[in-house]
Amino acid sequence: MGEIEGGRSAQLKHTGLRPGWTTGACATAAATAAYTALLTGDFPDPVTITLPKGQTPAFALAVEELAGGRATAGVVKDAGDDPDVTHGALVRVTARRLPPGSGVVFRAGPGVGTVTLPGLPLEVGEPAINPVPRRLIREHVARVAAEHGGSGDVEVTVSVDDGEEIARSTWNPRLGILGGLSILGTTGVVVPYSCSAWIDSIRRGVDVALAAGHTHVAGCTGSTSERTVVSEYGLPEIALLDMGDFAGAVLKYVRRHPVDRLTVCGGFAKLSKLAAGHLDLHSARSQVDKPFLARLARRGGADEALAAEVAVANTGLAALQLCLARGVPLGDLVAVAARDEALSVLRGAPVAVDVVCIDRAGTVVGRSAVRWPVRGGG
Repeated sequence: MGEIEGGRSAQLKHTGLRPGWTTGACATAAATAAYTALLTGDFPDPVTITLPKGQTPAFALAVEELAGGRATAGVVKDAGDDPDVTHGALVRVTARRLPPGSGVVFRAGPGVGTVTLPGLPLEVGEPAINPVPRRLIREHVARVAAEHGGSGDVEVTVSVDDGEEIARSTWNPRLGILGGLSILGTTGVVVPYSCSAWIDSIRRGVDVALAAGHTHVAGCTGSTSERTVVSEYGLPEIALLDMGDFAGAVLKYVRRHPVDRLTVCGGFAKLSKLAAGHLDLHSARSQVDKPFLARLARRGGADEALAAEVAVANTGLAALQLCLARGVPLGDLVAVAARDEALSVLRGAPVAVDVVCIDRAGTVVGRSAVRWPVRGGG
């Protein structure tokens, strides 16, 4: 009898959906090619990069331009089978040498947004190139510099053809990211979500975990929350459910196929949606309810002035930071409310639940105690 396969990779395989690459991975590939050409005069094509989990995809170049002390490389984003608005977008990076000691300096070119409001993982005024893509680009610039005798001091300008137009179909304008898209990605891989296929894969994940004898499973919103759960509880991969945005699918299936304990782990903002009663956490179908967070903050001791600030905060993260600065445990309050909402969906099934909220770096910012359901719940 073969080894039982479970966890996130097995879920993806079960869906039959083809994964793709994030804008951050595309920008890293384009930056690697552009800086290589700047140092050597030649563009590597295809250009291979190394992603955080060790994958080494190769990207064909759609643009190669070398003139006037600048090199530009472009990669067309392939989002796989995910219905991503940036699928097919052309991500360009222009590299220009800088004086020694400058390091890697990021600029927003046409189609890449600029941060104008607080509450995001970047300072106001910065190009909307998220922390993990920045780290990946710096790492690859350093490798190219070591291989070809460069200093690693380079200006990296990222642009996306038609990015400003594409961004109108995203939440960027409401978040204060103006002028274009964000360059995103924590793993470099776009995990495709077809609702029916992914929900079916969640069910299979529960079945496989139970068949393997695991009585404690974790529903995780992504790879960062998976790492947190492994660190906190030592759970094996087979006990990890890649829940994504489908919290309701996990809870409803576990209601019919109980495990002894379910840990729900995810980003603070996503789990605040569960706390407010949303079972689909996708940004297109539910939003962070800031007035709800304000009510929770009051429950945690916030005065009316702080509650008013929370109610109009730019993002869930901004609301959390406001409360943390004033000693109000909003993260714990959200975790408890999300746990209680999960228990109400379980309707008395014999499953103990706890919730862990994290920030973008995977730091725990809130948690609930483990609680058993009340029999005969609503």
